Amino acid sequence: MTPDAYRARARGASVPRVGSGCATFRAGVYVSGMSDGTLARSYGKVFNEVAVEYERNRPTYPDALVDQACKVAGVRRGDRVLEIGCGTGQLTRSLLARGLRVTALEPGDQLIRVAEETLKDAGDVELVHTRLEDTRLPLASYMAVFSASAIHWVDPDLSWRKIADALAPNGTLALIQYFGLQEQRSVDDQEALLSALRRHAGEAAATWPAYRDLECTIAGVQERRQNIADAWAWLGSYDIGRDYAADLFEDLQLATVPTLIEYTAGELNAMLGTMSFWARLSPDQRDALINENHAIHKRLGRPIRASTLAALLTARRSAPAPQR
Repeated sequence: MTPDAYRARARGASVPRVGSGCATFRAGVYVSGMSDGTLARSYGKVFNEVAVEYERNRPTYPDALVDQACKVAGVRRGDRVLEIGCGTGQLTRSLLARGLRVTALEPGDQLIRVAEETLKDAGDVELVHTRLEDTRLPLASYMAVFSASAIHWVDPDLSWRKIADALAPNGTLALIQYFGLQEQRSVDDQEALLSALRRHAGEAAATWPAYRDLECTIAGVQERRQNIADAWAWLGSYDIGRDYAADLFEDLQLATVPTLIEYTAGELNAMLGTMSFWARLSPDQRDALINENHAIHKRLGRPIRASTLAALLTARRSAPAPQR
């Protein structure tokens, strides 16, 4: 698709209706008009300016977790699923590789451009340029709804209800993301990085998500197993927990893949440049952290180690309460 054709479609309908009255293409794009104000409130604005770097430097999601999500959801080749916040299409590629038909929502215009290119000929995908908040989804239509590293950017006062309404009876919500992990192999390196962040970007350090060990992570999710919103909020230190979500989902399950990653300073800085906190730093703060990371790498005389936990949280759509 040429840039001119893309812009022409951007002048289309202002409120997309997914799956009904919305053109579907094989690796195609439907684009709705969105004001700058709407985009500014969305997560697409955060990552949109670094879309190419995001695709290049962010890790993909473990096949084992994608397989587990599909197993729990009971989805098979040819089933239509929804993805919220597809970004550049990293999870989308994995879903298409399993023969699923994917409707993927993404508010960032640059992100969706990259997704269109990377997903070309990958399978049956409908890319929809919109936020979840602004989309009219067909009711009870998807056996599974997926979201990778994106659900915390959606308005939690409506997101959980909107997802539940889109799911077929007993349909499954699957959330996937990487979280920091406290582990002996990397604890000293991670503390060195956080110390540098405290010195040069105190506000960012003050709100940095907590690192927990695997046992603590599993126990914390277990304590919150009645409410997927609360469990996910606790995992990522997000303000997205909502009591009403407890009535919408049940049978919460957690699957994890711990990984030790080794970075050169250049690789680490490239990855940090795709994170939301980086966009809030001043140029001087960014330069200071870049230099600190190079100094840490040189002092260690080896790659910088970071432990991460790829986590999958699934929950099944609860049966609606009987009408009195």
